[in-house]
Amino acid sequence: MPNPSPKWVLEIYPKDKLLHINFKEIWQYRDLLMLLVRRDFVSVYKQTILGPLWFIIQPILTTLMFMVIFGGIAKISTDGMPQSLFYMAGIVTWNYFSACITTTSDTFITNAGIFGKVYFPRIIMPLSVVISKLISFGVQFVLFLAFFFYYYFSGTILHPNATLLLLPILIITSAGLGLGLGLIITSLTTKYRDFRFLIQFAIQLAMYASPVIYPLSSIPEKYKLFILANPMSAIIETFKYSFLGSGDFNGYYLAYSVSFMLITLLLGVIIFNKVEKSFMDTV
Repeated sequence: MPNPSPKWVLEIYPKDKLLHINFKEIWQYRDLLMLLVRRDFVSVYKQTILGPLWFIIQPILTTLMFMVIFGGIAKISTDGMPQSLFYMAGIVTWNYFSACITTTSDTFITNAGIFGKVYFPRIIMPLSVVISKLISFGVQFVLFLAFFFYYYFSGTILHPNATLLLLPILIITSAGLGLGLGLIITSLTTKYRDFRFLIQFAIQLAMYASPVIYPLSSIPEKYKLFILANPMSAIIETFKYSFLGSGDFNGYYLAYSVSFMLITLLLGVIIFNKVEKSFMDTV
């Protein structure tokens, strides 16, 4: 008698649609996702003397540098807010976005060995980056809150307001922007390695095109539109406005950032799915 056809535990099919995310499959691999999140978070400062303290030290040192250079030497306005609090608000928000895009943009290159040996939904790798960097953001956000409450209870006039309710939207939009742009860049680096060298430089330039070290109100009107073209500008400005009450809040600008994020994320998934099919031949 002929042997009965074997019953496969798992059948893998190529994606027949470019815009395809198998959420059911991602959920099935949730244990792997959590392991990767733990790996990303723990391995950053592994074998360092201060370890996780660097999550706190880095924004503090950056804030001090900004206070000396931009606040002390350049005399750039902080809208009447304490310099350390003003800079910290921008740094914490920007760090999450920049960490997401920088690490995600290396997905294909740094994980080529794993991708060539084991099957799992490839999108899990960049998703783990976004989640692990969210933990880092949480640590730095607590540090910002410590600064905030210190100044608030010491008598500094701060105006936290109802836009604090938008904080989840700001975080999700920052994560989506970092993920979407990271997916596009990592897909391009499989053929054009130059993008790996350009990304760090581009991130630094983009920070100076965002209201991290200066208030949006200090920008001349003829240049303000260029600053607002950066989708992170409205996110950072809204974050500062919600806690400090300084700066401007404009729902249209924030809606632009959210729309830009959705389009970028959509485009990133499409390009990622297309490159995923054949990237092992070019990496």
